[in-house]
Amino acid sequence: MFSLVSWLPALPGLAWGWALLDVLLQGLVGACAVSVLCSLLKVYLYIQCLNNPKRQAEKEAIQAQRWVLEPLHVVVLTGVLALVGSRVAALVVLEFSLRAVSTVLSLGKGAHSSQLYLLCQYSLGCGVSCSLSFLLEGAPHGTCNLVLAAGLAGLLATYARRLAHHVCTLYELHSRARYCGVCILLLAAGHGIPRLLRNALAVTFAVADLAAVALINQDFLSTAEAVRFWTPLTICYTLLVIYMQEELRHSTGGWPVYQTVLVRMGGLFILLLTVGRWTDVLHVLVSLLGELWCLLRTGVMLEACRQQDFTQQSRLDRCSGSGSEEAS
Repeated sequence: MFSLVSWLPALPGLAWGWALLDVLLQGLVGACAVSVLCSLLKVYLYIQCLNNPKRQAEKEAIQAQRWVLEPLHVVVLTGVLALVGSRVAALVVLEFSLRAVSTVLSLGKGAHSSQLYLLCQYSLGCGVSCSLSFLLEGAPHGTCNLVLAAGLAGLLATYARRLAHHVCTLYELHSRARYCGVCILLLAAGHGIPRLLRNALAVTFAVADLAAVALINQDFLSTAEAVRFWTPLTICYTLLVIYMQEELRHSTGGWPVYQTVLVRMGGLFILLLTVGRWTDVLHVLVSLLGELWCLLRTGVMLEACRQQDFTQQSRLDRCSGSGSEEAS
């Protein structure tokens, strides 16, 4: 099979150049995955706000977002994911997976957290990057595979962005006239978008977790070294998850979301100061910028998700209250 490097001379800097290209392509695939997630979630939130007369202000805020900034977000996130090392990216993936499982278990029966879809943006990018790094490690045509993956991811991100733009611009008109096939499909099956995202994210993070553990364990020469690293990491992550669950349970605004990002990255920063390398510490700072960039860009949708989760939880509480009264 054709290989991009098979016919090139073995120059000292050439291997470094191909390694840099691979990292950039991995970051691009991760950034495109985040773009697809945000576009589909924007479609779902816009339809939900449109169907609720009390949420027209949120609908207008989502509609007023600047579409020209979407490519800029992909470019910046690609650069951030390319700068972050595989070790710190793997730790970010494992931390979010633990936090997501804790959040899902703490929710009531039949409840779902819409905020998780936006809180996982940066972790999703790291997970995709880690998975590609692990799956293509040592592959003879890894660069060609990454080019194909980046092309497919860019195509999906472009079409998802066009879908979101079409919905925010014309869905209200087309859903009434019923002459647009895409809008009719969303009118009938748009409520299934969260389930689609849940299933896709579950598969993605399952693969990413396995890749993250494998990438981290590659640096250890003995079991004792692995134990010295994993023991404080497990304790740190457990305490962070407990703290964040308590903070989010008592929060009423959007600021605790940013506060938990600072706490998480601060805990990881202190941990890697003791058991990590100096490059890991620098990568944590880059990860902090990536997390804040993703959340600040989707602040409008994050507020809409928070309001939707609050409404859903209130409805479930009323149903459970009425059920207990009938039982008594």
